[in-house]
Amino acid sequence: MGVPVLGGAEVLPDLHARGIRLAANAVGGIGNLNVRLQVFDRLAEAGFACPPLVHPRAVLEPGAHLSAGAQVMALAYVGSVVNVGFGCIVNTGAIVSHDCVLEDYVNLSPGAILAGEVRVGRGALIGMGATVNLQVRVGAGARIGNGATVKRDVPANAIVPAGSIWPPAGS
Repeated sequence: MGVPVLGGAEVLPDLHARGIRLAANAVGGIGNLNVRLQVFDRLAEAGFACPPLVHPRAVLEPGAHLSAGAQVMALAYVGSVVNVGFGCIVNTGAIVSHDCVLEDYVNLSPGAILAGEVRVGRGALIGMGATVNLQVRVGAGARIGNGATVKRDVPANAIVPAGSIWPPAGS
């Protein structure tokens, strides 16, 4: 892509000494959230801040709030009175409707849709094309598979299989 690679963590002290203070964490951490967290920790230890980043083709309503390190990608929509926590990713084409809360390190995959008043716990992952109904709570560390439909609360660390409807039949 023609972007120069400056190096790994070993170049951070030199960059900081040259007056660079802002950084972006480009690690997604879908398979292992700890990798993403380690990058944030290394940047902080080296004295860098991670500002919120919004792609120019994303829509961010005026009443929305993005914490440091949050990233909103192209064609994503973040609605009114939405709070996006530290280090969250609102990926390409994702929709976060009104009055939602994304706690720290939430990852919304491309095309994920959250209806209004949804709360997503720390480090949870909502897969591609998944939909979460109005006023649902998704617990910390939960994994919602691609294309799943979530109709009721999901406990912390639960796994909702791709293409399924939550809760499972008979629950």
